Amino acid sequence: MELTPDLRFRITPQFGTVMTAMVTPFDEFGQLDLEGARDLARWLTRDGWNDGLVVNGTTGESISTTDAEKTAMIRTVSAAVGGRASVIAGVGVASTQHSIELAQAAASAGADGLMVVAPYYCRPSQAGLLRHFTAIAESTSLPVMLYDIPRRTGVAIDRETLLAAAEHPRIIAVKDAKGDLAASSWVMQHTGLTYYSGEDVLNLPLLSIGAVGFVSVVGHVAADLLRCLRQCHLQGRTAQAAGIHRQLLAVYEGMFRAPAAASVKAALAMQGLPGGPVRLPLVNLDESQRKQLSLDLVASGIPDRVIPHRPSAADVRDADSGRTGPVLSLRLQ
Repeated sequence: MELTPDLRFRITPQFGTVMTAMVTPFDEFGQLDLEGARDLARWLTRDGWNDGLVVNGTTGESISTTDAEKTAMIRTVSAAVGGRASVIAGVGVASTQHSIELAQAAASAGADGLMVVAPYYCRPSQAGLLRHFTAIAESTSLPVMLYDIPRRTGVAIDRETLLAAAEHPRIIAVKDAKGDLAASSWVMQHTGLTYYSGEDVLNLPLLSIGAVGFVSVVGHVAADLLRCLRQCHLQGRTAQAAGIHRQLLAVYEGMFRAPAAASVKAALAMQGLPGGPVRLPLVNLDESQRKQLSLDLVASGIPDRVIPHRPSAADVRDADSGRTGPVLSLRLQ
């Protein structure tokens, strides 16, 4: 039976509902921290939090990581979450051929899907966008989420282009950060594309017009609240959903005063979680920025969640062998 628009968003979508665009952890020397990536992925996908992670996206500093590091992130995060959550690999770059190579590497590394942003800086025509997306979708058997964020790429994906892209069987979703609710409503009305909010402050408005969930930055620290927001909306508890939305306004703003990767890593450090520094051209938050972000977290009711120690090699061996004992020792404050 064909789903009505009212029922479509109530069916659990293929990618999940509450997803976080995960940072790429680095050590103090700026080198890839795969142990940190494993620990953070497990933390973010614990019960009641994220059911999907996007790796190698903008928040993952994809412009500053090598292809080999991107592949290592996918392998590590996929192994860490097991079947608890989907792992979506960001593979969109300015070159179609390079995007195809990244897509094929992601498929081999165990990704569950691909996220493809519009090519940045070169500002292709709509015909070029469609051919770019289709070529990448044809290159693997993985489902594809398109990412529409014109303020970063310099080009919006027109609604007619999305309508044409939706005809490809593997292009199934959109991460919407365009801020045009009318255009998004039109695309949802005329296609079967699954919509995700890609702009945290618009999470609730996009749910109200038919989005199924979020690809969030704030989900690093508040995925449980985002899940409650979505559940309240689905249950028709609009006042409670609006209350959570307003509660999160401070952290919605705080995470984006500086580049999101730097803000998220500062917030994770406050909670004892792995993230490390950012790589140039990004810079870490200064002391005044960290203080303001801390106030934003408190204003949104987000507690410190402290990990007293990173797991030892023995802890990891025990976990891998199936012996009891958590890999992460957690204390909630």
